[in-house]
Amino acid sequence: MKGTAGRSVRAHWWLGTAAFLAVMVTAVAPAWAAAPANDKFAGATVVPSIPFQQSEDTTHATTDATDVAANADCGAPATEASVWFSYTPTVPKATLIDVSKSDYSAGVIVVTGSPGHFSLVTCGPGAVGFVAAAGTTYSVMAFNDTPGGSGGQLQIKVQKAPPPPQLSVTVDPTATVTKGRVTLTGTVTCTGKASFGPQLAVVLHQRVGRLLIHGRSFADASPCNGTQTWSVVIKGTDGVFGGGNARVNIEADACGVLDCSSAKLNQTIRLHH
Repeated sequence: MKGTAGRSVRAHWWLGTAAFLAVMVTAVAPAWAAAPANDKFAGATVVPSIPFQQSEDTTHATTDATDVAANADCGAPATEASVWFSYTPTVPKATLIDVSKSDYSAGVIVVTGSPGHFSLVTCGPGAVGFVAAAGTTYSVMAFNDTPGGSGGQLQIKVQKAPPPPQLSVTVDPTATVTKGRVTLTGTVTCTGKASFGPQLAVVLHQRVGRLLIHGRSFADASPCNGTQTWSVVIKGTDGVFGGGNARVNIEADACGVLDCSSAKLNQTIRLHH
């Protein structure tokens, strides 16, 4: 609220027999603390170049109809205590906007256009990424996404988005069959920053006589932090796996803020009881 509140001036007078004493005591309540300069769309803080970061007190930031319009195609649960930033790159840039280090549950909405004519680019809690086109102005709204929540200390970073994580996968050359169930093991190596994965889809094929037996399973190897082991148990969907050679197809996937990467493996292994 951007107003000033006050109490009426009170005057107290004391009269004495020897002298006249007049004392006026003025008591005025302190004004409401002002909202941040970038509280409204029109006052957006300009991001001159990246990397850019800023710590800002949004305790007295407000929310209004412009925030609601920006959120129309995003659907964030709330846009409390919002502040605005403006970013116009001179060359195309893969851009990451991160508010995850704020001391409240912060979200980001990125739009182009003006109030009443917004076009959503991206939105999400914590951090978002997008490819910014040269010469296009992106309006960035950072806010508390908790209904009824207030502001606090916003920590915002605008920087070049990291590349997708790098992946590689292996499977051990032998596997154990127990009552038709095959236990497969191996490793997956993931380096870089991932917001999803790595996850593995593992398919096993084995020919037994005239039958071609198939089985499938999945493994979650997140988070992306170097080399990890994985293990899955696969049961044939159209027959029973037995000893002998089998073929394994593996696809591992992991995603960064903008792009995903994958690693594939097609290898013959030996099954034994």
